[in-house]
Amino acid sequence: MNRKHIREMLEAVRSGAITPEQGIERLASMPFEDLGFARVDHHRTMRQGFPEVVFGPGKKPDQVAAIVRSLLPQKSNILITRCSRQVYSRVRRLTSKASYHDAAQAISIVQDPTIYGEGTIHVVCAGTSDITVAEEAALTARLMGNIVEATFDVGVAGIHRLLSIRDALTRARVIIVVAGMEGALPSVVGGLVSVPVIAVPTSIGYGSSFGGLTALLAMLNSCASNVTVVNIDNGFGAGFVASLINRKRS
Repeated sequence: MNRKHIREMLEAVRSGAITPEQGIERLASMPFEDLGFARVDHHRTMRQGFPEVVFGPGKKPDQVAAIVRSLLPQKSNILITRCSRQVYSRVRRLTSKASYHDAAQAISIVQDPTIYGEGTIHVVCAGTSDITVAEEAALTARLMGNIVEATFDVGVAGIHRLLSIRDALTRARVIIVVAGMEGALPSVVGGLVSVPVIAVPTSIGYGSSFGGLTALLAMLNSCASNVTVVNIDNGFGAGFVASLINRKRS
């Protein structure tokens, strides 16, 4: 339940459309709901602008479904990351609004189509092998109410591919750059634009990439001052931060 929904409920109580008791009942599950194996944080939307996201790995399908069942009445968008189609089949029984995104390996449930962002978030990735992380970032940003553009396979090994989308990059309000190997792409993008660039290192690369550590260190040492970095393969974190930067201020 976000600020908009709570405001509408309070207006309904004031107008007499619902009773105070009904209003209290709707707030009864805040700030969290104890499911035994999980304490679902229903107050997170109020604090951070987006509901608790379900991290799929390590959870049984029935556990994910129970968390989703708890989140659905809040009428906000729901994201389940890093999950299989087996989990999706279980969630789909709860709501026909559930969609599985193969590229991102994630489930989305859209209940609030409102656009909260001021501008466009552009997601780019260096190579095809980075697409899963890039798609996770793009999906997160879309679910948080943003207009998102995405361009894949524009790594520095063929710099002309990146330069072909320079106009689109300069129109963006925030850019997410996903890259593995030596992690050079965020520095190049950062030098082309005047907006925040969120760099996402991926675990893609040969032996000396050390599972993304090489890309991470390269991005942390970027000479482009507008580049900031999230953790290895953390497309969700990049999409979340980009959404906060892009959010309209009331």
